[in-house]
Amino acid sequence: MKGFTIAAAAATAFSGVQAALPAVTIKGNAFFAGSERFYIRGLDYQPGGSSDLEDPIAEPDVCKRDIAKFKELGVNAVRIYTVDNSASHDTCMKLLDDAGIYLILDVNSPLYSINREDPRPSYNEVYLQNIFATMDIFSKYSNTLAFFSGNEVINETRASTETAPYVKAVTRDMKTYQVKQKLRKVPIGYSATDVESNRYETAAFFNCGTDDERSDFFAFNDYSWCDPSDYKTAGWDAKVEKFSNYSLPVFLSEHGCNKNTRTFGDVKSLYSSTMTGVYSGGLVYEYSQESSDYGLVNIKNGKVTERPDFDALKKAYKGTPNASGDGGYRPNAGGPSECPASSKDWLPENDDLPAIPEKAKKYLDNGAGKGVGLEGSGSQTAGTPSTGTAKKGSGAGGSGTNSSSDSTDSDSAAPGLHIPEFSMLPLACIAAVTISSLFGASLL
Repeated sequence: MKGFTIAAAAATAFSGVQAALPAVTIKGNAFFAGSERFYIRGLDYQPGGSSDLEDPIAEPDVCKRDIAKFKELGVNAVRIYTVDNSASHDTCMKLLDDAGIYLILDVNSPLYSINREDPRPSYNEVYLQNIFATMDIFSKYSNTLAFFSGNEVINETRASTETAPYVKAVTRDMKTYQVKQKLRKVPIGYSATDVESNRYETAAFFNCGTDDERSDFFAFNDYSWCDPSDYKTAGWDAKVEKFSNYSLPVFLSEHGCNKNTRTFGDVKSLYSSTMTGVYSGGLVYEYSQESSDYGLVNIKNGKVTERPDFDALKKAYKGTPNASGDGGYRPNAGGPSECPASSKDWLPENDDLPAIPEKAKKYLDNGAGKGVGLEGSGSQTAGTPSTGTAKKGSGAGGSGTNSSSDSTDSDSAAPGLHIPEFSMLPLACIAAVTISSLFGASLL
């Protein structure tokens, strides 16, 4: 099978039907569909939630039912958190394409992901094989807009930030796999939790270092706009200011608030010229009613019933055009951020990353093969973890070398990657870092 690439088969994989949507690309700090600025106006979409995993775009009857509602709302993107990478998605991806809707996909699943509590063992070849297999499937569709290499792995605790180098290594490995297997370069980035304490350190970390390691975009969840509210009351003015010099596209991977009656005033602000120089839209949380009580619709016995929030969002989208022209994006947005220093909120001392696990290297040249789907037994303790630190530029997804096998000869965890006993460093010894130093006053 060596030498075979998914790209070689992609031309015939879509049943010979011409795709309608152009692939979304990145220019400066913005997304573009062809020559037009692209703003994400979307929904988070996972019927059943995390407690009842199902793949909504593997069942044509399900996706036909829901796409009709998406069109009524006027969305152009949906985010799906878990898919079955052993199933066919041609029919539903074509239906989404016909409706003018892109897919933003989390490549992880609850059983195949980085373990926040013990990240090193969970970064292994079994895990990467499953991720690569998902990329093989969805890279062939022009309406796959983006991949998330991680979702809310880092939370509000300082100890959780030790997972950052592992998630960033996954980003590097995914970009390398794209190059080695000649896949379409679907943008890859991270979805951060709604945490103020380390949001900007996280953003800087995923945008610092060599190009093969850096994310293509940064997204975060934001539940701060609770109607009735406004740009300043919700604190969005401060966030726009803090991201004003960030060189990657930024968007909201989840947004909304259900504390009061939802009128989606955040929609009007998000697509105004006040924000579009920095933000590229967002995804409303969420389509179906689950335990968190954010649903736009109820789904019962296969039937969809609209909730009041459905009409409220429909009205908000209909009454909110995109900002005119290019929205004030920066075509020359600059280069990498400065890596964050260790602080009271951030544990990693540098941007060293683990080398790709030895047993995963074969997938880069030979392909990942079939995915295990939703019936897999999990990966977190199933494989052999990394045993060294990667050399800078060792991935093939950026301006570094094309050798993914370069690593140190260390047989221990990578230097700079903290294990639990290092989490109690005296705070007096930890350097403080300002937001301006994270992003830099000038990124030229």
